[in-house]
Amino acid sequence: MALKTPEQSKTIMTDLVLPSETNPINNLFGGELLARMDRAASIAARRHSRRIVVTASVNHVAFNHAVPLGSVVTIEAKVSRAFRSSMEIYLDVWIEDRESGECIKANEAIYTFVAVNETGRPVKVEDIHPETDLEKERFEGALRRKQLSLVLAGKMKPHDATELKALFLND
Repeated sequence: MALKTPEQSKTIMTDLVLPSETNPINNLFGGELLARMDRAASIAARRHSRRIVVTASVNHVAFNHAVPLGSVVTIEAKVSRAFRSSMEIYLDVWIEDRESGECIKANEAIYTFVAVNETGRPVKVEDIHPETDLEKERFEGALRRKQLSLVLAGKMKPHDATELKALFLND
């Protein structure tokens, strides 16, 4: 069986910011951007798992730059790591300068999706094998992020979070 890579799940969505999607100062509503990111992440997770997928959590969102009315927005989503039935999806949001055409990174997010069967029960997904330096960096960080999320949710005891302990304790 061929190894699955993040590139195989890559999803790119490009759209225009319209007046009905903006707040009173003519910037894209944060909730509108979250919905767009959720759709892109869902497609990436489905491409990796070839299953029905559901959003399990939004682990991180950074609204670093406003997205003005009329902007061309591109969302790039890739599976950064697959666990038993869950997948971490890393998203980068780019806005295109109207005059120069230059793209700048405006925002980023990390979502978690779970692959399920037709009755909604979680199903196993294949591992992912990162290739680029950025994919490897995101892959390595995913286990730390997952353990932190589990500790904060009370689903893992801090002393069991091996990846987190390795960051803070010098053995």
